[in-house]
Amino acid sequence: MEIELKQYLQILQKKIGFIAIIVLLASVAAGLASYYLMSPLYEASSKIIVNKSNDTQGRDNMDYDSLRTNALLIKTYKEIIQTPAILDKVVEKYPELGLTSTDLLDMISVDSTIDTQVMTLSIKSKSLENAAKTVNAVSEVFKNTIPSILKVDNVIILNEAKPEDHLAPVSPNLKLNVAIAFVVSLMIAIGLVFLLDYLDDSIKSERDITLYLSLPTLATISNVKPEELTGKVASKSQRMVGDTVYANANQ
Repeated sequence: MEIELKQYLQILQKKIGFIAIIVLLASVAAGLASYYLMSPLYEASSKIIVNKSNDTQGRDNMDYDSLRTNALLIKTYKEIIQTPAILDKVVEKYPELGLTSTDLLDMISVDSTIDTQVMTLSIKSKSLENAAKTVNAVSEVFKNTIPSILKVDNVIILNEAKPEDHLAPVSPNLKLNVAIAFVVSLMIAIGLVFLLDYLDDSIKSERDITLYLSLPTLATISNVKPEELTGKVASKSQRMVGDTVYANANQ
């Protein structure tokens, strides 16, 4: 027999304090961990535009096919920019960054908007200044190296990263982490309450007798408050049997 929705709500209502404690502890722990334990990460980005080789066409001859071709080239460039052909040169040319190719690969991300010629190159680092220097270094090396790889000179840096443009860290996100902890802990707490209720085989109501023991219920005794008994008890400790009044033996 399936438990009705009302019974689910009754189970949750009985354990609402237990659920609230778990959710509160999890949310506070997530907030404290995000604020004190997680190192802040800063992000700096630069934008690169991809054009057709400028030795064959001028700006006046740009059409939709040209834009489409350049957009497709970006997919190739996104792969090239994350290869050792670029990253190794960045490490070699900018040793002051103190990074390896593997470090750069973990820090870098390249995004582009569909049907555009613009790529956004982003770097995340524990230092805002280091993030800006690194992303500018990768952009510059990529611009100077791509002509020797594809025999074209069609990459232009639109803007370089500036530390003053990104003052706040992008990670950790305190509000997001607390919200995730709140939702996850709430789901876990509710699931735990239902699990404990399922494992509890004690008899708590007349319904449990019928459900678990397969026995009929002959009578039930309801909870009665003391004030409800006022005026309902026979005065002078007398009892009525039929039409005769009997008194207690101590009268």
